Amino acid sequence: MVDDLPELSSEEAPGTSPADAGGWGETVRTIAYALGIAVLIRTFAYEPFSIPSGSMIPTLLVGDHLFVSKLSYGYSRYSLPFGVPLIPGRILSDDPVRGDVAVFRKPTDTNQDYIKRIVGLPGDRLQVVRGILHINGEPVKRKRIEDFIDRSNDGSVKRIPQYLETLPNGVEHRILEAWGDHGPADNTPVFKVPDGHYFGMGDNRDNSTDSRFPDVGFIPAQNLVGRADVMFFSKTSDMDWWELWKLPANLRYDRFFMGID
Repeated sequence: MVDDLPELSSEEAPGTSPADAGGWGETVRTIAYALGIAVLIRTFAYEPFSIPSGSMIPTLLVGDHLFVSKLSYGYSRYSLPFGVPLIPGRILSDDPVRGDVAVFRKPTDTNQDYIKRIVGLPGDRLQVVRGILHINGEPVKRKRIEDFIDRSNDGSVKRIPQYLETLPNGVEHRILEAWGDHGPADNTPVFKVPDGHYFGMGDNRDNSTDSRFPDVGFIPAQNLVGRADVMFFSKTSDMDWWELWKLPANLRYDRFFMGID
């Protein structure tokens, strides 16, 4: 005579105890919670970005990684993953301050993120005359300082003229003039910034496609993603992402957790 075997419940499979099932479920829930929190932080607080080009040298270098504060300017559709159009216009918005380093969606191609310094506010008239930025008819102060030393991957060194520029609200930042005052956009027409728009320029003035060019133009407030606040990591361009053995020698340790002005 064979003893009756206990029936398996519908929630229990052979070889799996309730404790095991609960452990796996808890792990999955923990991972889901962590991913959800990460998405919320990235969407509404801080999003990481990396710098792929030299348009903001000397402030930002190729290989810098930074956190962009989405809290600073409020939220639009471009605050959301993939630019999902769930937010009309901007909500909880605050205006950029002249001199902010801002990330925005390129007006002529909203699939691209750009980063420039906001130099023009709604209603401003801007013009570059012989390399000097003019705002509302007044030349912006700039002072010649030591050359910027550009070291290329092959070991060659290039000295680039560098200036300290002071915007009308007192914000100071460094700019480069690689072509002196004879670059391709060192003499421009007057730009009148429309309401609800901003004017951005790269600090590497002769190597920046910015609001001076039709390919970018004025920056709509809706396209603002956030303000670049802090750099958390930086490496040189002498290595590919998979060459981890080169990492220690190619890190710029002095730029870790550096504020962005």
